[in-house]
Amino acid sequence: MDINNNTKKAGSTPSVLIIGPSWVGDMVMMQSLCITLKQQNPNTIIDVVAPTWSLPILERMREVRDAIALDLQHGELGLGKRWQLGRMLSQKGYNRAIVIPRSLKSALVPFFAGIPKRRGYLGEMRYLLLNDIKKLDKGVLTQTVQRYVALSHNGDDRVAPSIPFPELRVSEKGRDNLVKKFGLGDGNIVALLPGAEYGPAKQWPLEHFAEVGAELCRRGKQVVVMGSDKDHADGEKITSLADGEILNLCGETSLEEAVDLLSLCDLAITNDSGLMHLAAAVGVEMVAIYGSSTPDYTPPLTERASIFYRQLECSPCFERECRFGHAKCLAEITPQQVLALIHHN
Repeated sequence: MDINNNTKKAGSTPSVLIIGPSWVGDMVMMQSLCITLKQQNPNTIIDVVAPTWSLPILERMREVRDAIALDLQHGELGLGKRWQLGRMLSQKGYNRAIVIPRSLKSALVPFFAGIPKRRGYLGEMRYLLLNDIKKLDKGVLTQTVQRYVALSHNGDDRVAPSIPFPELRVSEKGRDNLVKKFGLGDGNIVALLPGAEYGPAKQWPLEHFAEVGAELCRRGKQVVVMGSDKDHADGEKITSLADGEILNLCGETSLEEAVDLLSLCDLAITNDSGLMHLAAAVGVEMVAIYGSSTPDYTPPLTERASIFYRQLECSPCFERECRFGHAKCLAEITPQQVLALIHHN
């Protein structure tokens, strides 16, 4: 049974306001929920309230009609801003709201908007703000994306839902502009994605990235490092270790440009990160390397991924930094292993 049943009986067009998550990877995974809502009823209107930075991702989702910015700092309550936005959205006539984050503050906008059915998981005493509360069974819904998609279904979640993979739109004009901007060749582009916003316990050693990148350069590939401004120094180190053969583009692309640039690549070598999910959503073949996290929880949503995960006794710890100081879960995945897999494929 789907979330749109009652509205279909009422004869009205189903319209859903989603309160989106706050991380790049989570925002990409949210598209699986949007796709599921459209599969249940193709006429469903979907709008998403999300951080300003995420709007370029939402604009690449075919299922989303409007991306609505909620301009708040991380951790900011912003009660006045949430009230103003909620009252503005009250004019839209949404049938339902789906609140993905589990915080109390994330449920405020749909409540202020007077949306009649407001769904989310139990958390932070939201009984007054949500009136359609689902209990999260982590034993059944083991993956983040499953938890998102399950919010589109009614009843008990005794079986994990099937997951449609995200698929972001790509701009051909944007791709052409990037080829000219960075002097990229025709094909044979490999992206190294060494960042992980969560912390160093998810980051494969830069020396390993550099060794793999240098070898791929020798094989005739054009290798680029991609990431945010925060990753620029790491990109410089990789380039330096590879004797300048690798192009450091960390901080050189906007989020929408990153989508288009990843779509130009034949391969991405990546940590478990937001860019990993972007790469998966544009169909890039990838080698995904997991450290403190696990592919059982946040897998790349693609059939084109090869995964390295050592599954040590201490894994997954989900720590930002290795509490033992050695990060063997990452360091002992060798460049030779990754190169052998690439060569095999």
